[in-house]
Amino acid sequence: MDARAGGEGRVLRRRARRGRETGHGADDPLDAAQERRVRAVLALGGVPQADLPDGVQQVRLRLLERTASGQEPPRDVSAWAAVVASNLAMDWHRAKRRQERLGERLASLRQGEHPSGEDTRLLSLAVARGLDELPEAQRQVLVLRFYADLPVRMIAEQLGVPEGTVKSRLHTAVRALRERLHEDEVV
Repeated sequence: MDARAGGEGRVLRRRARRGRETGHGADDPLDAAQERRVRAVLALGGVPQADLPDGVQQVRLRLLERTASGQEPPRDVSAWAAVVASNLAMDWHRAKRRQERLGERLASLRQGEHPSGEDTRLLSLAVARGLDELPEAQRQVLVLRFYADLPVRMIAEQLGVPEGTVKSRLHTAVRALRERLHEDEVV
C-alpha cells in the first residue's frame, strides 16, 4: 500500500470518528469544520440562530442531491458549501422581506376602509371564479398556501414536488388571478 492510500484511510477514519462525535454518520457530506463554516456564513448573513440547523441541513441536502444526480463532487467542498450557505442567507432575507411586505399590506387594509358586505361578496365571487379558471396544479398550491396557510416547504412535501416548483406555480397562479381580478375590475 502506498503512502497516499494510507493517508486516505486515515482521513476516512478521522471523518468517521468526527461523525460519531458530532452525531453525524460516516456518510455525512460535511465534516465538522465544514459545518462550522456553513453555520458561520449563515450567521454572518443574518440568519437567526434558531434557523441555522435548517440552513446546514439544506447545504447537506444540496450536496447529496448533487452527488445523487451523478454530478461530480465539488473540488473544494468547503468553498462550495460556503457559497450555497451565502445563497441560502440571501433567500432567507428575501422571504423575510416578502413576509414583511405582506404584513404591511394586510395592516394597511385593516387600518383603511372596511369594504361593505356587498363589496366583500363581489370580491369573494371574483376570487372563486378566478380560482376555478386556474389549472389544477396552480389552484392546489394557491389554496394550500393562502387558505390552509402552509409554508412552501410543507406544500412541496405534501405534493411530492420540489420547493422551486411550488414557488413557480404560486407565482404564476397569483399573477393569473391578479390579472383576472383586474380584468373584472374588482381590484
